[in-house]
Amino acid sequence: MPVTAVAQDPSSAPVARPAAGPLPLRVAVPAAVAAGLVLLVAFPPYDWWVAAPVGVALLAAAAHRRRVRAGAGLGFLAGLALFAPLLEWTNLHTGMLPWVLLSLSQAAVVALLGAASAWVSPVVDRWRWAWPAVTGVLWVAQEALRSRAPFGGFPWGRLAFSQGDAPTLRLAAWGGAPLVTFAVAVAGGLVVAALWRPWRAGARARWAAVGPAVAAVAVLSVGWLVPVGVAGGGATVTVAVVQGNVPRLGLDFNAQRQAVLNNHVQATLDLAAQVAAGQRPQPDLVVWPENASDIDPLRSAAAGERIGVAAAAVRAPILVGAVLVGPGPGQSQNAGILWRPGAGPDLEQMYTKRHPVPFAEYVPLRDVARMVSKEVDRVRSDMVAGDRPGVVDAGAVTVGDVICFEVAYDGLVRDTVTGGAQLLVVQTNNATFDVAEARQQLAMVRVRAVEHGRASLMASTVGVSGFVGADGRVSDATGFNTRAVVSRQLRLGDGRTLATRVGVWPEVALVAVAVAVVAGAAVLRRRRSGAERSRVTVG
Repeated sequence: MPVTAVAQDPSSAPVARPAAGPLPLRVAVPAAVAAGLVLLVAFPPYDWWVAAPVGVALLAAAAHRRRVRAGAGLGFLAGLALFAPLLEWTNLHTGMLPWVLLSLSQAAVVALLGAASAWVSPVVDRWRWAWPAVTGVLWVAQEALRSRAPFGGFPWGRLAFSQGDAPTLRLAAWGGAPLVTFAVAVAGGLVVAALWRPWRAGARARWAAVGPAVAAVAVLSVGWLVPVGVAGGGATVTVAVVQGNVPRLGLDFNAQRQAVLNNHVQATLDLAAQVAAGQRPQPDLVVWPENASDIDPLRSAAAGERIGVAAAAVRAPILVGAVLVGPGPGQSQNAGILWRPGAGPDLEQMYTKRHPVPFAEYVPLRDVARMVSKEVDRVRSDMVAGDRPGVVDAGAVTVGDVICFEVAYDGLVRDTVTGGAQLLVVQTNNATFDVAEARQQLAMVRVRAVEHGRASLMASTVGVSGFVGADGRVSDATGFNTRAVVSRQLRLGDGRTLATRVGVWPEVALVAVAVAVVAGAAVLRRRRSGAERSRVTVG
């Protein structure tokens, strides 16, 4: 039988769907800027924590399937939109330059995140289910880098620090701030996986998007399953926080050194009078903030005598935030000194700040920095870093002391707990900043309290001061630019959470996965490039 060739109707032939490209640039650029602004409102003073995964999703969508340089540019836009307003408090009294340089440096690291997100697009396209986890590990890696470089890093603006009121905060008890960041970023990855445009076509695809959306809600809610509270649990102590205030805000608070010291002495004497009258409980420990005595009380007999009078009156040791002269010429130390009633300073129980702030408390590469701005010479002495954790034995309680920005660094806080701290204390001076900065810092204290299962407190010269329970709840928060004394009975912790025990390893593991994903993307790209060259050769 003869065979007759039948021509196929071109209109009925199956048509291969072309590979979808990235979002149009006119959409991607606004999406990147929106990502930064949406992330911003997740942090104090706005505290819309649910915005954090949405911001993550916007940046992931903007960078997906773009060239690496374009991804970096979009990441930079997102970082600038986040950090410029988040760090606006840095320009209140120091001028524009520090604010601009700090914002640009932080945005540059987010640019690396954008570049990495673009680079790993082949991995996501091949294994779509991996997009949330890939997003999570890239965010953790970005924050790990920002927390360490340059000059010791600046961990402000970590996703974990936006989750004070969220269920995800409780995950800190299992894996610290890195695990909280990972969960938030995974939720963002699930959001973008649900909404990515080529996957929306057709009813089946629309229904398939429901799964990732439900999973995102589940990831954000799983923290409710994590038990939190004081680790171990032991005795109780009564602690008073003295917020003496300063005559006026600004960099010249140092010119008011005697007035600031007098404010804290007088507030403590008033507390002692109230205790004697039965209006307040007898404290076991009184905490003064950073810079409460910028007159070196170890060298100034008058300053030391004033502190001694306050300690004797209140009948409790005072943890005094003081600036000490030396040890060498042109050097100083930022310290927490335990001042015992009747005995004076206990130098065996003194903590010296281990992470002075570069370009604020000391100037690295001073000659080079002076070429950029002569303002660096306003830092007349370089603060010398301490060499041991802030574990202070106050008798009734062993305190884990960190000073100001140190609360943002995982290891500095963890070292105090592994060293025996039963209570976490953050001594800080917010007189050169504003209430937004103070509330951002208090949000970090909330993470640390849950992470280590320790009741915690923040003592500020001007506010915000207050107590944080081991479940992350804030109590007795003071107002800003006011004088206040707050006291509370706290339960001491003597055990360790899982996060304390595992330490840095969750972060190490997640960063290692991020490196593996980046390397895997290189392999896929090389294979794809080879396949394309083969097709060109055959053609």
